[in-house]
Amino acid sequence: MAAKNFSLNPFDDTDDEKEEAAKNFSLNPFDDDDDDDKEVEKTFTSSLKFSDAKENHQTVQELESYAVYESEETTKTVKGCLKVAEEIRCDATKTLVMLNDQGDQITRTHHKAVDIDHHLSRGEKLLGRLGGIFSRTWKPKKTRSITGPVRTRGDSPKRRVINLKTRENLGLNHSLKPKSRTLAESVDAYQKTQMEIAKQDEVLSNLSDLLGELKNMAVDMGTAIESENHGLDHLQDDVDELNYRVKQSNQRAGRLLRK
Repeated sequence: MAAKNFSLNPFDDTDDEKEEAAKNFSLNPFDDDDDDDKEVEKTFTSSLKFSDAKENHQTVQELESYAVYESEETTKTVKGCLKVAEEIRCDATKTLVMLNDQGDQITRTHHKAVDIDHHLSRGEKLLGRLGGIFSRTWKPKKTRSITGPVRTRGDSPKRRVINLKTRENLGLNHSLKPKSRTLAESVDAYQKTQMEIAKQDEVLSNLSDLLGELKNMAVDMGTAIESENHGLDHLQDDVDELNYRVKQSNQRAGRLLRK
């Protein structure tokens, strides 16, 4: 009995060899490159991951650099606000000094009016005594007495103005400069940002103090202007009274000369 699948043809393949050949046989001509394609795909995927990681790293660095840049720009802006406030204080100091000098000038003028009143009173007495034996004694008519300069609450800021004037002359009316901080080469973006924030806090503190000082100076200006207006009103009243009395004295002198 012949063995199963026995063939005298030496070129006939066995069943196992045929099955193995059938497994490896394919009608797709590109199937031979599957392994190569998989290797290329792995390499490409790894390259993409590396590229994404590099891009993310660059993005973080850009964000850190942008944060440091914005912090530095904010510090410059705050310092600019402080500089403007210092210039306003300088102008306000000059205005207060000018108002103080103007108030002193009004007071001196009023004192001169009081001196005129004393001299005018002596002249009026002499004019009253002059005349004939049977003439009546002449007395000037007075509508009110000369009061002179009136002290008001507006005089209280003068000491502060004198102090401001002295500080301005000495160059002391300037805010303290922020402390300089040197950065080490190894400082990262976070530390740089925190240092800029510390500078901003210091400048903002100086700005807050300066704004409070400007507020007090504005109140002093209002008080000084109110005081000067009050002083000018009293000075005007005294000058009007003196003018009225001088006219009477001139009329009396004219009558005496015509006799």
